[in-house]
Amino acid sequence: MDAGKEFFNIYNHDFVRLAAAVPEVKVADPAFNAEKTIALMQSAAEQKAILVVFPELGLSAYSCDDLFHQQALLSGCLQALSEVLTKTRDIPVIAIVGLPLKIDDMLFNCAAVISRGHIYGVVPKTYLPNYREFYELRQFTPGDRTLCNSIDLLEQSDIPFDNRLLFRVDNQPLLAFYIEICEDLWVPIPPSSFAALAGATVILNPSASNVTVTKDDYRRQLVANQSARCLAAYVYTAAGFGESTTDLAWDGQAIIYENGTRIAESVRFSYSSHIVTGDIDLDRLSQERMRQTSFSQAAQHHRNDLAMFRTIHLQADLPCQERLLIERNYERFPFVPSDRTRQDDRCKEVYEIQVQGLAKRLKSTDTKRVVIGVSGGIDSTQALIVCAHAMDVLELPRTSIDALIMPGFATSSRTLDQARRLTAAIGCTTREIDIKPSCMQMFRDIGHPFVEGLPVYDIAFENVQAGERTSHLFRFANLHQGMVVGTSDLSELALGWSTYGVGDHMAHYHVNASVPKTLVQYLINWVAQKGFLGNEVNRVLFDVLGTTISPELIPGNNENEPEQHSEHVIGPYELQDFHLYYILRFGFLPAKVAFLAWSAWHDKNSGTWPDITQERQHEYTIGEIKKWLKVFIERFFKSSQYKRSCIANSPKVGSGGSLSPRGDYRAPSDSEATPWLDGLDIIPESDQV
Repeated sequence: MDAGKEFFNIYNHDFVRLAAAVPEVKVADPAFNAEKTIALMQSAAEQKAILVVFPELGLSAYSCDDLFHQQALLSGCLQALSEVLTKTRDIPVIAIVGLPLKIDDMLFNCAAVISRGHIYGVVPKTYLPNYREFYELRQFTPGDRTLCNSIDLLEQSDIPFDNRLLFRVDNQPLLAFYIEICEDLWVPIPPSSFAALAGATVILNPSASNVTVTKDDYRRQLVANQSARCLAAYVYTAAGFGESTTDLAWDGQAIIYENGTRIAESVRFSYSSHIVTGDIDLDRLSQERMRQTSFSQAAQHHRNDLAMFRTIHLQADLPCQERLLIERNYERFPFVPSDRTRQDDRCKEVYEIQVQGLAKRLKSTDTKRVVIGVSGGIDSTQALIVCAHAMDVLELPRTSIDALIMPGFATSSRTLDQARRLTAAIGCTTREIDIKPSCMQMFRDIGHPFVEGLPVYDIAFENVQAGERTSHLFRFANLHQGMVVGTSDLSELALGWSTYGVGDHMAHYHVNASVPKTLVQYLINWVAQKGFLGNEVNRVLFDVLGTTISPELIPGNNENEPEQHSEHVIGPYELQDFHLYYILRFGFLPAKVAFLAWSAWHDKNSGTWPDITQERQHEYTIGEIKKWLKVFIERFFKSSQYKRSCIANSPKVGSGGSLSPRGDYRAPSDSEATPWLDGLDIIPESDQV
């Protein structure tokens, strides 16, 4: 792939656009239904989808009842299929079309896979409902009762005919699809479970499914659960307007899920034909299956069943040569839901995890005090809130928290004031220690030029201060039988933005180590908005959130605000957290990570934002994303792993992963970043190509 317009194309990043169609039908009017099918196939192609699924028995309509035993209807459906094949030869789309077929004097409820005038396979429905309003066994034969495995149809010979057909798209190796029909999903072990183990990454379900109250929710649950269990995409479409309403009604629900996540859904109870499209990330599904080793274990366990699947090879018309952007919302903050209700639930659960981890450690060690360094910045604020909650849970006074405020050469008056107000409002036992004298002694001991009055602010200058703070914390904890609670977060660990050993890298127990910086900000905001710790604490929390993120280790000209800006060196945390999520969680290629980041961040007026003020709503060009992604790759893969190889214990918080060598992430401390840096070459410098 050349750096250019092809970069801005979903198909070049292992996405495929799939469509679920809900046509208007007329009962027992195959010619009318064929016309609607052709029109929707054209619409799917115009929207750059490569595959479209139609409802069950769409060429006849599902609700024909005993009319299925009339030869005129069956012949009409064959003629309708012929019409569809003839008139869609030039439409670049694969379609799944439903019709009744008489084979060996048995009638089957079938789905035909067609593209450009060719029938690639016919799949019969396996499980036929015969309860309540359904009585399909009156007309049809189950798909596993077939006497043949290929058929001749409409002058095409040896068409595969089976309920165990796997369709693999050769020019997109990650796309293999399987078809199960309506009730097949409702049974305890759907056929798609075996198909997924056999290699199907996309499950297609042409359904009829009449509507009753709350059935739409039940369908969502079924599809979501099956897509998650199968680590697959699932495209489901139900019959809509035009089906017989003699005793039933039809809502035309079409939904597309990917590994449990809803990607798209149609409007229900529409009175006209329509389609819904969804962009499916095949790479994500493949990566998930590789990581979840129990998936392959299940495949081995059922290998005899999987051997019965046949693979049908076909080509798809992939529109790879044009600019084609993603039509799917990617959260700018993958660790923070933009939906307010989900955000509340997320924050509450994160606190519960952090508090339980710390409370358990205190109880198991019979420790009654915690020692924490409070800087007035967001990380130590978040850790202090966790300590306060843990004391409440353990029914210990908050005076059992020893909060050490340790101003140094670059501490601003703002953060110092915030630290004092915060510890007082929470009710800690506060101790303020000026670390400058002990730092000067260290400078003298090592011969640092700062002792001579020279403004040399090198790494030694910074880390002497960081080390003095940590040394004070540990020795204070020894003296008072306390436990040092670490404050460094996941983002800092990923970027190596922590002082190794005697520094913020070290603690008796970390509480923030798997919480990224962006989530820390929202956790603090959530506590302030909920008012859990009182009005005085709330006021300090809002002040902390408005403070520049800084290690405050290099003096500047402004005593009121931090002089150092961490994000000027290592990049915007909001962008680096995005990179972290998709590299750590899925192992995506740098070009794909950049494409996703650009899709989420290039236009601040699109998509949804969490609870964030307008002036803090940023956007980034592809050039800026490329620049900071390079910084992330160099720091994450090459220079920082040795710090993560020996971090203190800390509870894993989110599915985005942790960097603990005892948990999610094990990596060599001396690897290279060359393959990832090479992958940056195909990322363009400009949004306009």
